[in-house]
Amino acid sequence: MFTTKKISIFMAVKMRLQRHGSKKRPFYFIVIADGRSPRDGKFIQKLGTYNPLTVPATVQVDRQKALDWLQKGAQPTDTVRRILSFKGVLYLKHLLRGVSLGLFDEATAMEKFTKWSTEHDAQMAKRQSANKKARMDRSVPIVKKVAEVAEVAAPVSEVADVTEEAPASTQEETKTEE
Repeated sequence: MFTTKKISIFMAVKMRLQRHGSKKRPFYFIVIADGRSPRDGKFIQKLGTYNPLTVPATVQVDRQKALDWLQKGAQPTDTVRRILSFKGVLYLKHLLRGVSLGLFDEATAMEKFTKWSTEHDAQMAKRQSANKKARMDRSVPIVKKVAEVAEVAAPVSEVADVTEEAPASTQEETKTEE
């Protein structure tokens, strides 16, 4: 019986987040760094930024640099992998792999990528507008409540006028009853 050893080779270069910002206010740089260097330490190249505090999160990535590093074998962390997938870098890498295998030509790959990119941008614009509308809807009830309080305050003064008139009418009724 033969036993095989699983040998996993990890490249020392990682694509990861480098934390900046103050306490409870994170801001990240997406960097290429040696896997042995500390999180916020020395890095090889900066690829972009990630701000999770904005709604939706703001991500800026140089697609070409990221793609070059992925093709060289840099390993992204889980969070960076999601960011690159969101920005379409992993899809572009997938398409270029198809080109290198001869499945289709580069023009077709770029056409597919531009189609995906326009659909993705439209979807993100739709999400942003929905988020903006939701924020406005949340602020509108406060304005409505203030308006209702103002409306409630006006009828109270009218009720006071009615109560002043009521004793006079009751006096007339008592005179007619006598």
